[in-house]
Amino acid sequence: MLDDLDRALIHALHIDGRAPFSQIADALDVSPQTVARRYRRLRTEASLRVVGLSDPHQAGQTQWIVRLTAAASSAQDLAHALVRRQDTSWVKLTSGGTEIVAIIHTPTDAAAHNSLLLRDIPRTNNITAVSAHCLLHTYLGGPTNWRRSANTLAEHQQAVLREHEAADTSYVPVPRQLAEGDADLLVALQKDGRATHAELAQATGWSPVTVARRLADLQAGGAIFFDVEVDTGHFGANTRALLWMSVSPAHLEHVATTLAGHDELAFVAATTGPTNLVAQALCRDPADLHHYLARRLGSLDAIHTLETSPVLQNLKAASPIITDLSRTRRSATPPRSRG
Repeated sequence: MLDDLDRALIHALHIDGRAPFSQIADALDVSPQTVARRYRRLRTEASLRVVGLSDPHQAGQTQWIVRLTAAASSAQDLAHALVRRQDTSWVKLTSGGTEIVAIIHTPTDAAAHNSLLLRDIPRTNNITAVSAHCLLHTYLGGPTNWRRSANTLAEHQQAVLREHEAADTSYVPVPRQLAEGDADLLVALQKDGRATHAELAQATGWSPVTVARRLADLQAGGAIFFDVEVDTGHFGANTRALLWMSVSPAHLEHVATTLAGHDELAFVAATTGPTNLVAQALCRDPADLHHYLARRLGSLDAIHTLETSPVLQNLKAASPIITDLSRTRRSATPPRSRG
């Protein structure tokens, strides 16, 4: 379990994932060396990572939640093959280990390029069922954090972190959207959202000043944001489940916004398909999950059906790029097509 300082550091990174350790130390009233040590330990022991991600709409991306049912003997290999792809995120093993759930990122205006959805998955051996649900609108998730991972700091501490220490105080950010020339910058941020301006300059071929200003412009325009990946089990959330709900269209907005206010949920989105609302619940134990389903969800009459899929293992989090390959099974082989 995390102590108070760990939780405070994670909350600080939720507020500003690129805040210098000195600024975080001021907010937490500890030394920068203490912040740096805790950050390194959390990276090792709690899978902590700050990643820079793009707003999918501004990046011309469509997100699909794909559910694959596979033979028990091949599910692990298939899941790890999906983990290694750079067009996937949030890869999970659910429902007894024979179902794989993943988010696939595809170009919105180029259906022919959606090779994973249109060609690779349908031709893969040992997959017995496939369903794909297009994410239409995200009510909770992305830039909006799970409340229980960001509820430690007092208001005055949060204010310290929101005082950005820009290297060039005379520069006023100009809100901008992502362009093709930002590809190298985005890949570098997906690997490490806390990479220095010098490291990002090396990755992009730009000067550090250009990098700093481009980052400021993209953040001002909402084109990119910084997420904090962390093992939620360290917050006491040992029972995780995906909730697939069918809600009448007239009540979808009300139900979704209500669910987005629940502390037990880390993700809520409207989708296509026979179930039009999906959420991820993070609870202490099965009894806590049952209490949530029976008491809180049960009070919403507009939810007509509910399917609960226990999450057995999170294999990949928010970033499409895995930097620690030791977290994947090196023995796993790519899916074999029938062709």
